[in-house]
Amino acid sequence: MFFKNKKIKIKKLYPNLKINKDFIIQGVKPLQYAKKKDLTFFDSVKYKSEANSTKAQVCITTSKLQEFLSKKTKKVIVKNVLYELSKILSQIYPGAEIDIPDTSLTIPKKTQHKSVKFGNNVLVGRNVKIGKGTLIGSNTIIEHDVIIGKNCVLGHSVIVKNSLIGDNVIIQDNNKIGQKGFGFIPLKDKNIKLSHIGMVIIKDNVEIASGCTIDRGSIDDTVIGDNTYLDNQVHVAHNVKIGKNCMIAGQVGFAGSSNIGNNVSIGGQAGISGHLKIGNNVKIGGGSGVVKDIADNQVVMGYPATNLKDFLKKK
Repeated sequence: MFFKNKKIKIKKLYPNLKINKDFIIQGVKPLQYAKKKDLTFFDSVKYKSEANSTKAQVCITTSKLQEFLSKKTKKVIVKNVLYELSKILSQIYPGAEIDIPDTSLTIPKKTQHKSVKFGNNVLVGRNVKIGKGTLIGSNTIIEHDVIIGKNCVLGHSVIVKNSLIGDNVIIQDNNKIGQKGFGFIPLKDKNIKLSHIGMVIIKDNVEIASGCTIDRGSIDDTVIGDNTYLDNQVHVAHNVKIGKNCMIAGQVGFAGSSNIGNNVSIGGQAGISGHLKIGNNVKIGGGSGVVKDIADNQVVMGYPATNLKDFLKKK
C-alpha cells in the first residue's frame, strides 16, 4: 500500500532453485501471513510452528532450521538469513531503506475534506483519507496514502506516515508515527540497513499522549489495539503488537517484535526486550526490565522482572 514492489522472477534471484522458472515473487511476508507466491524467511527456532505451517512456497533459512519447514516449501539455504533478506528487500522494495520526504504535500483543500477542521500550516499528501468530524492541529503533516477515521483529534506538530488510524483516536502534540524503525544487521565490519515495508495500524478509541514515537513494521505491521492508552514519551518499535484495553505509562520502551496481550498495565520507564510475548491481564511495575516471556495474569517487577512476591522478598 505504502511501498510499491517490483515483481521479480525467483529464478533471477536464485537460478539454482528447483522451482517453476516463471514463478514471480508477489511480496515478502512473515511466515504466518505469507501466501503461496510470497517469499518468506525463517531465522529462529522460536518460530518453528509458524515455519511448519507457512503457505509460502519459498523460504530463506539456514541449514540447521530447514528441518522445521514443510517438505513442500522450497528452501533457500544461507548463512545469515537477515542479511540475505536485506538484499532481497532492496531489490523488491527499492526506496524503503530510508524515509524519503513526501514531495506531494500540499495545503489541504476544503473541497476534498469538507467535514474536517484544520489548524494553520497543515500539509497533506496525495490519496490521504480523513473521516468526518476529525480535527487536525496546526503544523501537522499527514503523508501520502494515510487513512484517518472519523471523529479523531490530532494535536499540533504531529507527523503521520505509512499508517492506518481508526475512529475516535486522540493523538496529542508532537508525536511521530509511521517512520522507519531501528533495523540493522550487524556484520563484522559494517551495519547493514534493513528496509521497513510494513505500516502502523492504530485501532479505534486509542489515545496517544505527547512525545511518543511509533515505528512502522519492518516486514510485519506495528499495531496498537482498541481502547489502549499510551502516556507521554512512549516508544513502540517495529512490529510490536499491543492488545486491547492496555495502559502504558510514560517513557516505557518496547523493543521490536514484542507481542503484548489484552488488558496489560505497564508502569513508567519499564523496558520490554524484543521478540517477547506478554500475556493477557499482566501488570508490570515501573522501572522493570522484561527479558523473557510472561504468562497470563502475572504481576511482575524489577530487573530482570520477576513475580512481585519474589521481588518483595528480596527487599
